[in-house]
Amino acid sequence: MSTPPQETKPVAAAEPKELPKFEKSISDRLEKKFGSKTLVEFVKPTRIRVKVGKEDVLEVAKFIRDELHFDHAESVSGVDYPDQKEIEVTYHLGSYTDPELAKQVLTLATRAPREDNPNPGNDSTRLPSLRDIFYSVEFHERECFEMLGVYFDGHPDNRRLLLPEDWADIPPLRKDFKIKGR
Repeated sequence: MSTPPQETKPVAAAEPKELPKFEKSISDRLEKKFGSKTLVEFVKPTRIRVKVGKEDVLEVAKFIRDELHFDHAESVSGVDYPDQKEIEVTYHLGSYTDPELAKQVLTLATRAPREDNPNPGNDSTRLPSLRDIFYSVEFHERECFEMLGVYFDGHPDNRRLLLPEDWADIPPLRKDFKIKGR
């Protein structure tokens, strides 16, 4: 005996949420200045995420510092995307000098090509360093270099920070890193 088909009810379209005005004004300035060079991935209360190509990251970062008044990087992190053959580096930017931005975090993300057989510093997994724009990235970029294999062109000190100097394995935060003996 077969069951009769269920009636399907039309799904009501969700009402578009109104974006926070202050954050939206920041993202609008970025989109107006850079157009298709930037992709605003989300705008939420106290949070904005912007993705930019590595060839434009310096120009966008300078604009964020000079025109939008985000004056430091609170953190820098990275994610390995082996299926896409890319490694994303994400800068979380804040401001000490502009009280209106005190609780804001602007996330600036860019991607570098990912090598299957990494040779950090001697392969194409490279990004421009933001150290001359945001001095606070100095140690964060070193950590991304060491742990993900992203070499930062223009960084004054691309050397190991956490691992032994004679580390001979692939960077440990890559998805293909295997702990020996397990």
